[in-house]
This record gives sequence, C-alpha cells and structure tokens, in this order.
Amino acid sequence: MALPLQATAAADPEQEPLFVEAGNLELDAFRWEKRPVVVFADSPLDPMFRRQMEALELRPDELRDRDVIVITDTDPDAPSPIRQALRPRGFMMVLIGKDGQIKLRKPQPWDVREISRSIDKLPDRQQEIRDRRAAPIR
Repeated sequence: MALPLQATAAADPEQEPLFVEAGNLELDAFRWEKRPVVVFADSPLDPMFRRQMEALELRPDELRDRDVIVITDTDPDAPSPIRQALRPRGFMMVLIGKDGQIKLRKPQPWDVREISRSIDKLPDRQQEIRDRRAAPIR
C-alpha cells in the first residue's frame, strides 16, 4: 500500500511519493516542506486503518495541493522514530504542520475533506493561499 520514500525528490510534485512507510523516517525531515499525515495502526489489517487509507487514496490531488505526505506505521513491534515520538495506541491519525507541530490527533478515520478543511484553517496554509493569489500569472 505505502511506497518507500525516494532518496531524491522529483522535480515534478506529481512524481513525488504521496504514501510512504515510517521506517526510519524522522518528522524533522519534512519541516517547512510537507505536512505529514501519519496513520498508525497495530496491523495493516485493522479495519480503521484500511478505511483511512481508502479515504486518502480517493483524493490524492487535494492532498498534494496542500503539500501533504501520508506516512503509515502498522508495526508496533518495530517502533519507528515517528511512533516513538507520537506514542499512538492502536489506530490514530495525526496531522503535523509544516512547522513540525501536532495540529490534530484523531482516534478514528477522517476523510480528505475533513483533513483539508483543518489544513486550510492553519495560518501557514492561509499565507500560501494569499501568496498564490498574489503571484503573477505566467
């Protein structure tokens, strides 16, 4: 389901992986570049994990537009640095801002519309929207 993170980022955002496994990733690697949405479960077969992933996979363009990267961690027996930092219990979805701060923790799946609305209320996202509107048309 999740793809490994490429060592070098592609120039085209459409080519960058949207879904990655936590592995040895650190949240600091995404600071000021991406908004991690971290999805935890105790197993990839967890029904809430599957529902969450299906919801995220339905609307990838909305996630990419908001600079989201989805990080999955379904192995509590091999604690990733991200799992150790966020300490989930069972299923949990966490939204991290570009500033590296936790913006949202949810113990149940959320759809992309709900996640997008939460992101769009963040001050840094509001600034991104203003900057896009002010940018000259090319």
